[in-house]
Amino acid sequence: QGYESLPILVGTEADSFPLREIHACKTEASEQWDYVLVANRSTQGKPRQVYQQQQFLEELRRKGFYFKVNRDKKKVFFGIRADNSIFDLYRALLLDPEGPGSRVEPETETLSPIPATTRIRVLDFILRKTTADGSKETFEDLVKDGVFETKFPLHKGEAELKKTWAQWRKMGRRQPIDQIRDYFGEKVALYFVWLGWYTCMLVPAALVGLGIFLSGFTLFESSQISKEICDAHTIFLCPLGDHGRKFQRLSDTCTFAKLTHLFDNDSTVVFAIFMALWATVFLEIWKRQRARVVLHWDLYGWDEDQEEMALQLINCPDYKLRRHQHSYWRSSIILAVSLLMICFMIGMAHVLVVYRVLAAALFSSLALPFLEEQVTTAVVATGALVHYMTIVIMTKVNKAVALKLCDFEKPRTFAERERKFTVLFFILQFFAHFSSLVYIAFILGRINGHPGKSTRLAGLWKLEECHLSGCMMDLFLQMAIIMGLKQTLSNCFEYLCPWLAHRWRCLFALEPQDPELRDWQRNYLLNSVYPFSLFDEFMEMMIQYGFTTIFVAAFPLAPLLALFSNLVEIRLDAIKMVRLQRRLVPRTAKDIGTWLQVLETIGVLAVIANGMVIAFTSEFIPRVVYKYRYGPCRQGAHSEVDCLTGYVNHSLSIFYTKDFQDPAGIEGSENVTECRYRDYRNAHDYNFSEQFWFLLAIRLAFVILFEHVALCIKLIAAWFVPDIPQSVKNKVLEDKFRRLREKMWKGRQSWAGAGLASFSHASTRSTEV
Repeated sequence: QGYESLPILVGTEADSFPLREIHACKTEASEQWDYVLVANRSTQGKPRQVYQQQQFLEELRRKGFYFKVNRDKKKVFFGIRADNSIFDLYRALLLDPEGPGSRVEPETETLSPIPATTRIRVLDFILRKTTADGSKETFEDLVKDGVFETKFPLHKGEAELKKTWAQWRKMGRRQPIDQIRDYFGEKVALYFVWLGWYTCMLVPAALVGLGIFLSGFTLFESSQISKEICDAHTIFLCPLGDHGRKFQRLSDTCTFAKLTHLFDNDSTVVFAIFMALWATVFLEIWKRQRARVVLHWDLYGWDEDQEEMALQLINCPDYKLRRHQHSYWRSSIILAVSLLMICFMIGMAHVLVVYRVLAAALFSSLALPFLEEQVTTAVVATGALVHYMTIVIMTKVNKAVALKLCDFEKPRTFAERERKFTVLFFILQFFAHFSSLVYIAFILGRINGHPGKSTRLAGLWKLEECHLSGCMMDLFLQMAIIMGLKQTLSNCFEYLCPWLAHRWRCLFALEPQDPELRDWQRNYLLNSVYPFSLFDEFMEMMIQYGFTTIFVAAFPLAPLLALFSNLVEIRLDAIKMVRLQRRLVPRTAKDIGTWLQVLETIGVLAVIANGMVIAFTSEFIPRVVYKYRYGPCRQGAHSEVDCLTGYVNHSLSIFYTKDFQDPAGIEGSENVTECRYRDYRNAHDYNFSEQFWFLLAIRLAFVILFEHVALCIKLIAAWFVPDIPQSVKNKVLEDKFRRLREKMWKGRQSWAGAGLASFSHASTRSTEV
């Protein structure tokens, strides 16, 4: 029966859309359209899809929406705006006339107009929640059915942001946060406030990290350990793996030993503690900065649940409150799937281990001159590239899995869905990014056995060893390559892909004559966005923050790389949001939400990881133990001798070449009776020596001491720096006092007026009597 109206809808191209005639705005030329729906022209020839369009738009009309239709050769555009009564209701429900968010003009005693960000947010909510009469199909369902193609708010008034913010040459200028808030809403503005503050706080961390790295150059030639390694021409190292089946002089590792001491020196511990303190101070001062900004925006008392319920009532006055629910069955399934994904991530790390073992065998068999001496370096570099490609692929898989799990849990609101998605996706991404780093830092080279009795993969390939100069070099190279690729390639793709996609669509678009239709088409040709577009930006920064703090003891240049990357990232995101993407739906927020808990978690993990890197990966503990227990200074300082004299010989174990399973297969074995390898084992039975167990006890004690000291410093810093500035607390207190006093004076005036009226009434009665 509904198809009887189809002849009205399907007419000549000159015919106007019926809904425009039913409920068109009388002052159409002067009206501003906030939102646009898009449908393909091909749908106008399909009765069922046209009917669904009509039903959906008719439902919007009943809610107080106005429409205007524009057509080009391929698309049908529906301009939408809402009646002011909807926003008056929003103001009545949420904006307390006596509260800080009322924005009452004192001279006229009238409320200021509803900002465009609020109009777009309300329209977007109603569009997402509206279903056609007699159907449960939402707009997303209609898009899947081909009834509509997309919807988006219009870019309007962005010229000032383009001029002052979204330009590469404005890289060194202060961000116009209030303008960003007025255009994109508080959530986007808070992201840029946080990103700007994070970038500023990276300056001292980058300077200290650079200073620590450069201070290593003072040890480049003067380090006692480097001198001993460079002069060890008579010490032969055992073959590391199945590749390079020949003995190598210890002096051949001279250059790598000097490079390792650039970041593996005594100042590494100081820098790790500094970064733990820096992470705490950064978070505490950010909380203070957020409080100031939120108070400035009159959002200090804003309530997220209250706004969500108000929008639900605006959309449907008969809305029934959806209560919080928890299902142990659903939570158990989500936990099981999450654990399976984590195990899969760990399995991917094992796949990388297998790759590195096979790559070592392959590179050694190629017999290329430039690879003959640098097989281990080549394996580490290519392994980092493979790890980066794995991260790119698993990011898409993790996002899809996290979204499915969030939808399965059926969160009550979009904000709750976003919080759950944040937690799930970050956990999966953390294992995807850091699993291989954990392997290199704490497992690589520690389960390999010893020369003559090596642990082998599938009984064939020998497990890879650390670099000749130690495992810190491997961890340094892995982090440098991954961070370098993520900061450069990711930023390049993040800008070039949207730019090329936009240029490609504009290349084949025909510019219409109508200025209004031309503006709508310009917005349509921009790159699409989705509800989690801003989430991707936050996630990228959180992963970078993890690299900057968690393994920073092995890579002190990480804050410097992050600083340079963020200076580009701020302008890149600005250009992308203003010039290359459709307008994001503004969201109200008074903090960065779950991301704050993520930052705090990363800070705790950074303390644990850096303590373990210094204890188990670095040579710091063995050097200290040798200096005060085994070295020449064990009974007191000797000014004429370096306390680390003899350390290299002490740290290398002896292996007799006659105990090799195939000594004849090793080049030069007839001239070498013993070789050295990095471990603490006895020469007679190759079991762990007394020094190994003593060092292990000291390492464990150091980890416990370091973590407790660093965590105590974090707690003291968190206590010393209040989360909310006293000026903010005083301003909130003064506002509350002012409102109460105004209420009191208004009450006194009303009481006085009532008393005067009673007195006049009594006087009149007495006169009459």
